[in-house]
Amino acid sequence: MALDYRKCAQEIVDHIGGRDNVAQAAHCATRLRLVIKDNSLVDKDYLDNVDGVKGMFESNGQLQLIIGTGTVNKVYDEFLDITGMTAATKDDVKAAAAARQPLWKRLLKPIGDVFVPILPAIVAAGLLMGLVEALGKIPGLNFANTDWYGFLDMMANTAFAFLPVIVAISAARVFGGNIFLGAVIGLMMVHTGLLNAWNAGSADAINSFFGVTDGVIPTWNLFGNIKIGSYVLGSISRVGYQGHVIPVIIAVLFMSKLEKWLHDHVPEMIDLFVTPLTTVFLTSLFTFVVIGPIFSALETAVLNGAQILVRNPVGACVMGALYPATVVMGLHHMYNVIEAGMLSSVGLNTWMPIASAANFAQFGACLAVGLKVKNAKTKSVAVPSSLSAALGITEPAIFGVNMRFFKPFVAGMIGGAVGAIFGAITGIGAKAYGVTGIPGYLTINNYPVYTILLLISGGIAFAITWVIWNEEEPAAARTTSAAPAASKEPAAAENKLIDKVVMSCDAGEIHAPVAGKVKNYTEIPDETFASGVLGEGVGIEPTEEYVYAPFDGTISTVAESKHAIGISGAGDMELLIHVGVDTVAMNGDGFTPYVKEGDEVKAGQKLLHFDRKKIAAAGHPDIVVTLLTNSEDMSNFKINL
Repeated sequence: MALDYRKCAQEIVDHIGGRDNVAQAAHCATRLRLVIKDNSLVDKDYLDNVDGVKGMFESNGQLQLIIGTGTVNKVYDEFLDITGMTAATKDDVKAAAAARQPLWKRLLKPIGDVFVPILPAIVAAGLLMGLVEALGKIPGLNFANTDWYGFLDMMANTAFAFLPVIVAISAARVFGGNIFLGAVIGLMMVHTGLLNAWNAGSADAINSFFGVTDGVIPTWNLFGNIKIGSYVLGSISRVGYQGHVIPVIIAVLFMSKLEKWLHDHVPEMIDLFVTPLTTVFLTSLFTFVVIGPIFSALETAVLNGAQILVRNPVGACVMGALYPATVVMGLHHMYNVIEAGMLSSVGLNTWMPIASAANFAQFGACLAVGLKVKNAKTKSVAVPSSLSAALGITEPAIFGVNMRFFKPFVAGMIGGAVGAIFGAITGIGAKAYGVTGIPGYLTINNYPVYTILLLISGGIAFAITWVIWNEEEPAAARTTSAAPAASKEPAAAENKLIDKVVMSCDAGEIHAPVAGKVKNYTEIPDETFASGVLGEGVGIEPTEEYVYAPFDGTISTVAESKHAIGISGAGDMELLIHVGVDTVAMNGDGFTPYVKEGDEVKAGQKLLHFDRKKIAAAGHPDIVVTLLTNSEDMSNFKINL
């Protein structure tokens, strides 16, 4: 029996709290996306049993009702007619959902948005840095004195030495600023005219760099000697921001807002040179005059406090918990001053076990995410990031995974706190500084106790993360039914009906849309597809890069992001061809459709080209999902593997 679209829409409206409880409504290729004002008014049990609704879940602040390709748009039209709402875009719904997220999620989201694109760079650098440092400290190997060590050390340090530049470019993209102006701000913060921040605690480095003899870092006093209390107005300490994150993001946020304001208010005739000049000048002043002093004060407070706290178990507990927060603020490199002071005074660095506990706890939390998560892209980031953290380089794990999901970050803080208490009680220490985690075995004074410390901190963080963190239900086909303009390349350029029949029913046969290894839909690496909620079918690991029509039919949907196509065939067959998992995030890059919505196609006609290298580079599986979305309505439906 055909679905009564009006009845389905009416039941949905009646059981989500009515029109007044809906902030935004849109749909993609398979599901109705709603932003609900008060979730307590939603009758989820009833919605799960509405005729036409194949499944339901909440993701990123949206209530998503899975209805199916070729059907959802008709239910959506009825939904709009009943509620009197106007159609919204996918971006409208995302924006409305984001605005209703908890405050902590809204505050953390920009940090995640900034760091996710640059993760490949910092993951690779983190792993290489940890390996190089470990090799350099192996007794008898003398690797630290070789040219290979110098070359690899330069490679490993590049991403971190110029981290503010990478962060600034990414932040400018997120905040809508000019990325090249953002790059200038980032470069300015690590300019060669400033003392490297990692050497700021060394009197010898200061004397050598500035040509002074008292080990005091010189300043620029831009407005003379005007004092406000003990603060000299316009005083800039000539130290760079290597390793810093938060001040860079704040600076670029300020830059982006200022640039937009100037574009709106400066006459177009002079906008081209007035806006960039004014933006860079004012942002530079704000960064070095305001942000600089604030973070210098924070660094001093953290260092002084750390020296006091680390001497007892309670203080060690606090520092073990807070250490990853100082990584986020970019203050952690300055702890080398504490470690160097300990070694020079008592010959034992008791700060290292605390830092190591904190870092290894972030490893444990990140590893738990990597092992528990089903999303292939998240797993591909979490596993190598955890390995980097195990080697003492935690930025990839913290920024790319733990802070992004927040609960793993908190679990890491707890694990670090407990491990730090153990380290303080046992009194273990290191004979050098600058390494933590597994490389710490090269400097620690008690191997068995250090092993227990790592197991405690990493194990507790892993266990807590495994229990309290759950992956959000994946949105498998995040597309809209709006069809893009078809490619100018003629669709009939090639006709190739693939011999393999992957599905059949009384309505007809469905050939493979792409050449490759055929798997049952239950083996598709995405929970929504594999559950069959969108219909049964197959996944094909492609050996080619073209999708062909599996039968004669009509194109019912071409995703706005070009990676998915819906086809209606004989006997009301509704087929969804979805290239890759979570490839909607590629925004059409690497996909070229040769058809548009409403086109009549013949079996074997070329429908779509996809670039497997680009899909792999973006971190997505390229499996071609082929589902008969109304398989349950087809007589004698069969999957042929």
